[in-house]
Formats: sequence, structure tokens, C-alpha cells
Amino acid sequence: MREISLRKNKSEKIESAKFDLRFLLNQGYKKKSAITFVANRYLLNKSQRNLLARSVFSLEVSESRKKKKVDLEQLRDQTVLIDGYNVLITIETICKRKYEDLVVGDDDFLRDLNAVFGKYKYDPTTEKALKKIVDILSTYKTGYVYFLFDKQVSFSGKLAALTKELLNSNNLKGEAILSKKVDFEIKKSLKSVNGIVATGDGVIIDKADKVIDLPYYLMKKELKKNNKKEDN
Repeated sequence: MREISLRKNKSEKIESAKFDLRFLLNQGYKKKSAITFVANRYLLNKSQRNLLARSVFSLEVSESRKKKKVDLEQLRDQTVLIDGYNVLITIETICKRKYEDLVVGDDDFLRDLNAVFGKYKYDPTTEKALKKIVDILSTYKTGYVYFLFDKQVSFSGKLAALTKELLNSNNLKGEAILSKKVDFEIKKSLKSVNGIVATGDGVIIDKADKVIDLPYYLMKKELKKNNKKEDN
């Protein structure tokens, strides 16, 4: 599925760092200490370290996660649990066309490189991104949908209200939940709900059986649209 290439000018230093980190992870080294070792060796800055953390994984982890990915067609009539901010922030970046802030990891999941979670701001792109998520759910006729947003993040209440409004207007069954620990809530729900999880969070992916990467599919659609414009 790895058909998206976002970084046109790849740094030789970063590619070498990725290679070394991948090697260490495959040897069983802990990721945190391996990243520190590689980052110090190549004198990487904070954003470059973040790139490694969000895109490089051991072969075992990558293959396990790839097997869990499902296609959009498999959403039909299924219960879907959405890791709210994780999915929303990545899709907002796509809407803003800041493709340089996105990366496809070894596990084929698309992730945002900006650490904006704790500083999240509600802006005009928020509603646009949320509508795109709901449009996908509506198009592929999902069953019950759970949006989970972190309670401690500003604007979560407003975001949950907008989500409920969009679900109702699209005749989708579901709810928007505020939680102090979204990752824990999703993992707990998976014990009783046989659903599909929408997230790019590796910790949650590793606990789930079926995962949908909504930003990945939206990114493919956007790139296809942009290529058509260039051809014309």
C-alpha cells in the first residue's frame, strides 16, 4: 500500500539515520535509547528526531501493523472508534496542503510530524477536516461511530458538539465522547466492541485487530486530484 511519496528532497543524513535506527530496532534495542544513540551520532535536531520516532519501526512491528490495515470498503456496517485528535490533526495538515509535515512510516501509516496536540487550536480548517472524516464515514455506510476527544484539550467540547451535529445531518449513528485518556478508552472498548479503529497511534494500533488509516486514503485522493490539475 505504500504508494505515497511526500518528501521530494530526501536528506542523505536522515536516510542514513533511518537505516541505522531500523537496524538497531531489528536487533531488539529499545526505541527510545536507539533514537538517542542515532540522533547523537548524526547530530539531529528535535524535528529530525521526531521524524525518526514517527516513521521508523522494526520489521516485526511494521509487518504486524500492515496486516491490521483495512480498506474503506470494509467500513460498511462496522462499528468505528475514532482517535479524534490523532486523525483530525493529520487531516487538517492535508487540508492546508502542508505535505512536508507528513510522513508515511515503515508500517504504511500516514502521520503528522507537528507536535501540536497540547497546543491545539480550533480554526476554519477544523470544520473542513471534520466534514471530510464524516463524508468518508457516510460514503462507506459505517455502522455506529464513536469519536473520542481528549477532555483536557481546549475546544474539545465545541468539537464534540460539531461532531454530533455533522453525524446527525449525515444520518449517521454515533456519538462524540470526551475522555481524559483516549488511548486507554479505545483499548478498553476493544475488549467488548468488535470494531475498526481509526488512528495512527502505534500503541493503539498494536492493541487493535483492525485499523483504518483515514488520512492515508484522503491523502491519496488529494494527490490524485492535484496530479489531474497539473496534467490539464
